[in-house]
Amino acid sequence: MALHQLQIARVRNLRDVRLEGLQKVNVFYGLNGSGKTSILESIHLLGMARSFRGANIKSLISHEEAACTVFGVASLPTSGGHLPLGVERTRSGEANIKIGGKPVRTIADLAEQLPLQVITADSFGLLTGSPGGRRQYLDWGVFHVEHRFFVQWQRFQRGIKQRNMALRHGKLSDKELAAWTHDLAAAGTAINDYRKAYFSALVPRFLDTMARLAPSLENLELRFRQGWDARHSYAEALEQSLSTDIEQGYTHVGPQRADIRVTCGGHLAADTLSRGQQKLVVCGLKLAQGQMMSEVEGRSCSYLIDDLPSELDDNHSRLVCNLLASMDAQVFITCVEQDEIRSVWPEDENFAVFHVEHGNVSAVNA
Repeated sequence: MALHQLQIARVRNLRDVRLEGLQKVNVFYGLNGSGKTSILESIHLLGMARSFRGANIKSLISHEEAACTVFGVASLPTSGGHLPLGVERTRSGEANIKIGGKPVRTIADLAEQLPLQVITADSFGLLTGSPGGRRQYLDWGVFHVEHRFFVQWQRFQRGIKQRNMALRHGKLSDKELAAWTHDLAAAGTAINDYRKAYFSALVPRFLDTMARLAPSLENLELRFRQGWDARHSYAEALEQSLSTDIEQGYTHVGPQRADIRVTCGGHLAADTLSRGQQKLVVCGLKLAQGQMMSEVEGRSCSYLIDDLPSELDDNHSRLVCNLLASMDAQVFITCVEQDEIRSVWPEDENFAVFHVEHGNVSAVNA
């Protein structure tokens, strides 16, 4: 599903922006601080009801305004129709979401309609940051290709919250604690099974992508750690850790401790690769997920790419752009000078180019 119209109101310095005629490739160029990244944030708000910069919604809303809104119209590839999407976020944190003009209650409904991949300077955290970011990366893919995953994820989140409360306060009987542990084990096992199946399918796609982006990185490996000793079932792991859990007041093992790691020659990529190589690996991880979603689900995601030329030379920027162009994906990309993208993107592509200056956005003849 691709956006062809976008309206942004009161998002940072974007007071009132209307974008028409969005294409497969949409380039936003301008000086730093002009509002380019805020456009990408707005699209992310439309797909995830939050910014990719952080959870503080107040910083996203224009100064002295009570709320920000983003409205978009997306094309439906199967029917040829259109689907309006709208998100309003208030300073109090309230989220008002509409799909097709009707209110929805969960962000998951929104995310399913407009799948988004983000590549920014913060994306290096996939390699250098905490396991939480890598779990989010993995679960994004599982969510979009395994439709049973989200129900089990919700069940697990509810179960671990209740179990941890019981462990901290000791208010539940042994029988009640055992019941929550049993439910947690069932949901956690399902989540782990879905993750492992997805990960096994993702690895060859990632390695193929990296062979095209950085063939010199021959010894790359992608590894999955499930969050407990793989020689035991999750139920067995919970039983073995019960005394420690009771003593310290929280659940030590499970999918909430899962991680994925990229290694090169047996060493963590974050420790051995240059910044440019790390960015290529991050691009490879994101592109592989988009390719897998297209192959498995028959639909595409949209890419929000902030300052692609940063850390990459023209040759590697061109390789990334060639891969993006080969995918059935809509791309929103920022740069300082528009030629930075036009010079490395394959010819005969449908382009829309916009100049951003002091929060104002104007279309440029491509």
